[in-house]
Amino acid sequence: MTMQKLMVGLLTATSLLVFGPGQGCATDLQGSWSGGGPMSFASGAKESAKCRARYTRASNEGYVVSAICATASARAAQTATLRKIDGNRYRGTFYNREYGISGIITVIVRGASQSVSLTSDAGWASLKFSK
Repeated sequence: MTMQKLMVGLLTATSLLVFGPGQGCATDLQGSWSGGGPMSFASGAKESAKCRARYTRASNEGYVVSAICATASARAAQTATLRKIDGNRYRGTFYNREYGISGIITVIVRGASQSVSLTSDAGWASLKFSK
């Protein structure tokens, strides 16, 4: 896998995590969120990502997320599905069709902010977002 493909995969994962679960009511996620944070690729390379995500309610405790993330070297669009797992926590999967990369996203919501974690074979990301 090339460095750019790894970066796009990680950006994809990052974007999806950004839109993941959170603290409080499921309604806390609906709408637009933005932010960023560090990401690391399977190669060991690290970059800072900036993301924008839109959450749309799919059920009482589930969401569909579409996101775009960018670093200094790449930009990626991806989708994700999230399900409430406990109080302010959500978990789900993300997918980037262009690069065939998927992984797990976890979101913890605290008021108008989120902590998002993304993991995949292509790397990981730890992001902070706000409304």
